[in-house]
Amino acid sequence: MTPVLAARGVSFSYEPGRPVLDDADLALHAGRRVAVLGPNGGGKTTLFRLLAGALVPSAGEVLLDGVPVVRTRRGLTALRSQVQLVLQDPDDQLFSASVGQDVSFGPVNLGLPAAAVQARVDGALHALGIADLADRPTHLLSFGQKKRVAVAGAVAMAPRLLVLDEPTAGLDPAGVEELLLTLAALHADGTTPVLSTHDVDLAHRWADEVAVVAQRRVVAGPAEDILGDAALLRAARLGPAWAPAVHRLLRHGGVDARPRTAADLHDLLPTPVGCDTPGPPGSTGTVAP
Repeated sequence: MTPVLAARGVSFSYEPGRPVLDDADLALHAGRRVAVLGPNGGGKTTLFRLLAGALVPSAGEVLLDGVPVVRTRRGLTALRSQVQLVLQDPDDQLFSASVGQDVSFGPVNLGLPAAAVQARVDGALHALGIADLADRPTHLLSFGQKKRVAVAGAVAMAPRLLVLDEPTAGLDPAGVEELLLTLAALHADGTTPVLSTHDVDLAHRWADEVAVVAQRRVVAGPAEDILGDAALLRAARLGPAWAPAVHRLLRHGGVDARPRTAADLHDLLPTPVGCDTPGPPGSTGTVAP
């Protein structure tokens, strides 16, 4: 199957002789949730900017539906109508006086009629759960609200791929869970999310596929396989994910289960007789308060 978006043999340097990416490949398919991992300064953001057309590769090419992206106004407009990039810092994207105006910027620049623009804005604000903020000045928003408005601005473009650079950075645990639920809803509606993160456990429980940016290359594959590769994670200065290790331990004990969250693991524990609180495997009786 042809990927919606792909980097093929892409190289890029900010300074001569110091490549950030060198002959890197990545394919993003419709419907497949992809998490991109790597160390700070390892090239994740650069890769995203190349995929979104914000940077020009020094070698290689970016392909949309198997066709190389042409760096003309028409070619880049076609790319950005299909692929939207949300930056890590929402203040880098929010510039209009109000939330509604900011979210409408992209659809307005597509030349859509006013009614269609308003429909897209209303739909995006509703999808992000911030319809009540439509008239709020952007400078009065909390950090989490700004994150949601930045995502809403991308969603209003009705992209096939939504590429998010460190979307959970700076959010508290509740904010992270809310964002993941929003991405799940967008995914169910046909938008394919791609995100970068340092959190290997979040990547394992959320992603279908994982790409690790390390040593100027990209290694991608099923989440279970990539996050179970200890040598690759060490090369990318990432800690191990707990879920693959737990799966191996369970399998060694004769339990063929693949918990992806702490709640999944908790559900595997037996409940002692006469107690509502699960105890350790094999335990009996009640748990002392």
